Amino acid sequence: MDSWEDDQAEQRSCLICGDRATGLHYGIISCEGCKGFFKRSICNKRVYRCSRDKNCEMSRKQRNRCQYCRLLKCLQMGMNRKAIREDGMPGGRNKSIGPVQISDEEIERIMSGQEFKDEANMPEHTWGNNGDSDHSSPGNGVSDGNQPSPASTLSSNRSVELNGYTAALREQYIGSAVAQHYQFLPHLFGYTAQPRSLYPQSHTLISQLVAAEELAPLGTPMLIEDGYRVTQVELFALLCRLADELLFRQISWIKKLPFFCELSIEDYTRLLSATWQELILLACLTVYSAQILGDLANVTDKYTPSDDELQGFSEDGMEVMEKLIYLFRKFHQLKVSNEEYACMKAINFLNQDIRGVTNISQLEQLNKRYWYVCQDYTEYKYPHQPKRFPEIMMCLPEIRCIAGKLVNVPLEQLPLLFKAVLHSCKTRQNVKEHLAT
Repeated sequence: MDSWEDDQAEQRSCLICGDRATGLHYGIISCEGCKGFFKRSICNKRVYRCSRDKNCEMSRKQRNRCQYCRLLKCLQMGMNRKAIREDGMPGGRNKSIGPVQISDEEIERIMSGQEFKDEANMPEHTWGNNGDSDHSSPGNGVSDGNQPSPASTLSSNRSVELNGYTAALREQYIGSAVAQHYQFLPHLFGYTAQPRSLYPQSHTLISQLVAAEELAPLGTPMLIEDGYRVTQVELFALLCRLADELLFRQISWIKKLPFFCELSIEDYTRLLSATWQELILLACLTVYSAQILGDLANVTDKYTPSDDELQGFSEDGMEVMEKLIYLFRKFHQLKVSNEEYACMKAINFLNQDIRGVTNISQLEQLNKRYWYVCQDYTEYKYPHQPKRFPEIMMCLPEIRCIAGKLVNVPLEQLPLLFKAVLHSCKTRQNVKEHLAT
């Protein structure tokens, strides 16, 4: 990393909206939300309109209100749209560092859509119907770093070349020759897949991932006698024990991964250090959610916070609480299978943007491999839910956002935070079950 990038990284805030930056994206320091927004806007050739004076405020809370001004600021601050296409071409990641300077005339051509019209050789296909705003949680006050599948950003001059390149990608990343009838990937062309068989190698890779998981119920005791009043200290101690058990399961999981020998121990250590909170949150929201909403919720019900605890609850705690409640409901609605969970977990873990990892190209290959595997499985298993795969993938940046914000919540507020989240989710679930009967 050169001195310019070091200086920029020190800022730690997004140059577009001021949110917490996660690294250098398309030439400038930005957050996951603005990175994803810029990528979708350019890949999908979006043309926006501003209903005001084209000078709308850009902040973390306001950034979704005007997509025109958000994209305009991305370009003005130097985000490099050509880096997006280079990322999608053979050979992997774009190596350019630093912002680009373009004229006001060129910016206007991009904002009006004229630049896209001139690029006649670029395909017009878009990634499903993700849209261009954060459809992630109420209030739109969250990170929108949901990125489309790597295949959705590929570019080609002719459909024959696109077809051949897609086939080559699947052979490279999944490791098996592509059958003649499956050379076209449906999501590239915006139509729903017809009933079909699961791609053979996908079944093998998913089975290996599921086999690496410890799906047995959590062993931490969570049974409380009737009438017992749980204190803040006791609930905090229980949360710590649960976190310890969940972390231990993640360490055991790494050793069982089918690609364990493909990365160094040092890289695994860096990956786990950066993602363990996200992995634990994902597990609690999916495979262990019944136990969390059952046994743990029963314990938190027996804890009564004091007035001082209630009054001292921070804004960071409120924000995390709202996001967690949304995600609990979202995952309950999706009913994520063990196979999808195993893929989501691998994709989240294999994050090549984590500082310090050495084998970036191998990480990227592994990440893409499980993107395709998860997409193949989801489209095969749920043919009548064409938006299921992007909806599932859009949950990952939400989890990353929550994990990043949890570190700002004081430790003594965690018991109240979990009580509020579980009480809200359990109450809503009980109401739904009552209405269903």
